[in-house]
Amino acid sequence: MTAMPPRANTAPSSLLSFRSPAQASSLPAPPSRRSTGAAALLFGLALLAVECLWATPAQAQDWPAAGRNIRLIVPSPGGSGTGDTIARIAAEEIGKRLKANFVIDNKPGANGNIGATAAAQAPGDGYNFLFSWAGTLAVNQAMYKQMGYDSQRDFVPIGLVADVPNILVVNNDLPVKTVEDFVRHVRANPGKLSYGSTGIGSSMHLAGELYSREYGAQMVHVPFSNPGNATTNLMSGEIQLMFQLIPGIASQVKAGRVRAIGVMAAQRSPALPDVPTMVELGAPKLMSSTWFALLAPKGTPAVALERMNAALNEVLADPAVKKRLSDIGASPLGGTPKQLADHLAAEIDKWGRVVRDAKISVQ
Repeated sequence: MTAMPPRANTAPSSLLSFRSPAQASSLPAPPSRRSTGAAALLFGLALLAVECLWATPAQAQDWPAAGRNIRLIVPSPGGSGTGDTIARIAAEEIGKRLKANFVIDNKPGANGNIGATAAAQAPGDGYNFLFSWAGTLAVNQAMYKQMGYDSQRDFVPIGLVADVPNILVVNNDLPVKTVEDFVRHVRANPGKLSYGSTGIGSSMHLAGELYSREYGAQMVHVPFSNPGNATTNLMSGEIQLMFQLIPGIASQVKAGRVRAIGVMAAQRSPALPDVPTMVELGAPKLMSSTWFALLAPKGTPAVALERMNAALNEVLADPAVKKRLSDIGASPLGGTPKQLADHLAAEIDKWGRVVRDAKISVQ
């Protein structure tokens, strides 16, 4: 323990020495009742400030507070799609580790902009988080003139959650079996091949634009209202190809209803382990996927960010969780907040160039 300094002699001066009336008259007048009250008030405020400084770290260490719900905003409809499924798996498993109850708040609309805007405007108190993906966080900044949020300015990164790659699939009647066959066929038939997607600016659309940009190809983009309709038209031959997401096409590939050319990722998908990657096939620039991430509103306490990241990485290392993700065609990621920040910056740059070159806009 640190030794306390010697206590100063604070006895009243009248007990220490005697003064004559003349000397006493030269002493300052005793403080008035008003000045004494003001001093007491200032002292009280100072004491309160000190108490707050001591209390804040202790309170922050209690995160998450017992009995308080944690809100996870998901910019998609509830109960539909890969994103909502992954969000619910993550919330359930992280909640177990933190002994906290997560409440999923689905806010769909405007390609995720409505939900992301709500998250950006939410209090950064450690009880509001955003689960979102590549389109909302990286692509929309190039497609929309006004969004209501900035992915890098308004959020604090926590970690990457999972990745669902696109896969190039073709109608069985198309005379191609390899990437080389495909490239030659597209070049020999400019403007004659159609590829389907789930809409302008979707992952499937942008993967097609990425291919066209890299190979100077001319293909016709046909947007559909949902992936099921696009896949049906692919199998019937109304369209010739798709850059589908693996969960939406894996069963048709396994059943031989469509032909897979290559997975647009660096590693093979556990859902289709026999399909090679574009890297293996000598086309490393054809990388496209929908990745999912966890973020928080700016100002969220550091302790909440750190514990969320630790819990997330623990969850993604769990073999049971890995299987749940692989069963829906997703690969677990994880990592540090900086890795997410760097990945987001790279994706904003990459897809921004693709969107601008293709002159894609929704406003």
